[in-house]
Amino acid sequence: MEDNGYRKRKKMKQNGVVRPLLTDLYQITMAYAYWKSGKKKDHAVFDLFFRQNPFQGEFTIFAGLEESLKFLENFQYSDSDIIYLRETLPSSIEPEFFDYLKNLTANEVTVYAIEEGSVVFPRVPLLRVEGPLIICQLLETTLLTLINFASLMATNAARYRIAAGKQVSLLEFGLRRAQGPDGGLSASRYAYVGGFDGTSNVLAGKLFNIPVRGTHAHSYITSFTGTNDLHIKTLCHRVTREEHDMLSLCQQWRIELAKHLETLTEEASDGELAALIAFAIAFPDGFMVLVDTYDVKSGSDVKSNGGSTKFHGSRNSEQHMHWPLQR
Repeated sequence: MEDNGYRKRKKMKQNGVVRPLLTDLYQITMAYAYWKSGKKKDHAVFDLFFRQNPFQGEFTIFAGLEESLKFLENFQYSDSDIIYLRETLPSSIEPEFFDYLKNLTANEVTVYAIEEGSVVFPRVPLLRVEGPLIICQLLETTLLTLINFASLMATNAARYRIAAGKQVSLLEFGLRRAQGPDGGLSASRYAYVGGFDGTSNVLAGKLFNIPVRGTHAHSYITSFTGTNDLHIKTLCHRVTREEHDMLSLCQQWRIELAKHLETLTEEASDGELAALIAFAIAFPDGFMVLVDTYDVKSGSDVKSNGGSTKFHGSRNSEQHMHWPLQR
């Protein structure tokens, strides 16, 4: 099996869900029909491609190659797989076929692929799989599911990146709305491949070396009822180390901002202000918060005490629309 040196890169362990039985039943019944017809040694070539770009777009980002190669490297039916197939398939299937499956690997398969992360277009083969007909047939569904969703997510992320430009930080916060744990991990991983800067998904950060970022929940804001909840009100200047009264500074800034936003300071929530001040004191570097718990326009603003930059928190777009990539 050839992959142009791709395996030289350090890769994590194969996802335990990705195994030979992650396929459609008809792949296995076709394999038996091939075997029964004496086609064990027939050679075949399969091209994996798609017919139109997702999102009515002009391009697609190819992703999922690394996981596909891991699947091929580790392809082998387990003893429990064979037991399940014996119990599930028709009783007319000859026992020798299960022995054949048990010894089957992808060692005789050759794969040619476009580099992962490349821009690709309809009807251009992303993968070319060559080898014995039966094993190539058994690989089809699994390779499609590994590449279709990955390419969909990477393409969606790339479209966000193009729209936002290079100067804007894009974070993926979609785990809670993802299609289950594996969908959440895949979405986080391939959003990063497509151009996002980080994810809130801690496990994805660990497994795929993606920068992890986050803000806080609305429940954090609502847990503060007023400035009396502030047990610490001072913060040291990053450079001079001089202590400053954050509560007084933020109250002054709130008055100034109210003038520019044409709102009344009385409309703002003291509980929200206290929560943001407490968060700034807890995380003086890289301060990023939500300001839409109650009302964005009349919400609080916290001035960074380590420089001249003010950080206006905002909710980052959650990716939760996962549409099937059209084949």
